[in-house]
Amino acid sequence: MKLSQFKFKLPDELIAQYPSVYPEDARMLVLHRKTGKIEHKLVRDTVEYFDEGDLFIFNDTKIFPARLYGKKEKTLANIEIFLLRELNAETRYWDVLVDPARKIRIGNKLFFDEDPTIVAEVVDNTTSRGRTIRFLSDYSHDELTKRLYELGITPLPKYIRRPMDEETKAAYDEAFRGQDVKEMDEERYQSIFAENTGAVAAPASSLHFSKQLLKRMEIVGVDAMTLTSHVGLGNFKPVDVEDLMKHKVDSEQVIVKKPLVDRVDIAHANRKRVCAVGTEVMRALEHVAGTDGKLKEYNGWTNKFIYPPYTFTVANAFFCNFYMPLSSQLLQVAAFGGFENVMAAYKEAIKKGYHFGDYGDAMLIVD
Repeated sequence: MKLSQFKFKLPDELIAQYPSVYPEDARMLVLHRKTGKIEHKLVRDTVEYFDEGDLFIFNDTKIFPARLYGKKEKTLANIEIFLLRELNAETRYWDVLVDPARKIRIGNKLFFDEDPTIVAEVVDNTTSRGRTIRFLSDYSHDELTKRLYELGITPLPKYIRRPMDEETKAAYDEAFRGQDVKEMDEERYQSIFAENTGAVAAPASSLHFSKQLLKRMEIVGVDAMTLTSHVGLGNFKPVDVEDLMKHKVDSEQVIVKKPLVDRVDIAHANRKRVCAVGTEVMRALEHVAGTDGKLKEYNGWTNKFIYPPYTFTVANAFFCNFYMPLSSQLLQVAAFGGFENVMAAYKEAIKKGYHFGDYGDAMLIVD
């Protein structure tokens, strides 16, 4: 298949700028992949499609406030520093992206008005926007990390712009009872499964699940387990080559533990549904599993890129969000649900006014 087949017009007003007030109230399009049938439901209705012994797999990664703003020495130019991952705790080296990158060269120092005791020094160029920086500070490693997180803000995707005109502000204040926007993002752009810090983007599909919904699933006999897939910034990188075989995906760390392996084996043995929640979970499962669908323990990295046609071996149900045109997530969803089915569903979703993106509505794909 070619990239251009995944292009569609997405109106700006359908890109969600805020989460649903109550996660379960988000809309949910249900796609039956064998027939192409579409139903319009709410996330709270998810439990209707599952029975005792079925299994949901969530991502327990935890995002950290990865976006910092500093100033370049001498010129005092404003620079965005996006923390990707710590490379070495002892030397305090970090892999980062900087913007605007053309202004930042090896040897430059960056300062932070909110904490003048921390300085970032550029020690290497890695990509056009990528840099390796070293934090200079007298703080211990743990204290430095704590202060960096205090300096940073929740790393929302760039398509969340939020023009706060009076009408929008009034609607926000009514919906979120005047809660500060920054506090709301810190709370809502983090799933209830978040446990292992390491992501720079939320596993957005998990944001739809509340403790109340999990309790209803538990009453029915549906299990919920987790793996870890530390979502990287490449999650938002659009595919930019027509020949899909030439696209490269950024690597992300994946951890799968034995209790999940054993539970998936039980579900398969009893012909139960295994539902992957989010594209990161689906990709992790497919990377770790063998061709026979057998999962195994794993702690490593994956840069697996899934696009049609593809035969899935672990999950037979998929809970996900609505994704941007030309995105790797959309290609993966089309691989699972069938290209024609998924593109027809997206057309219907746009017609019905579903919201797209990390704070958007949901899609459930079942047989």
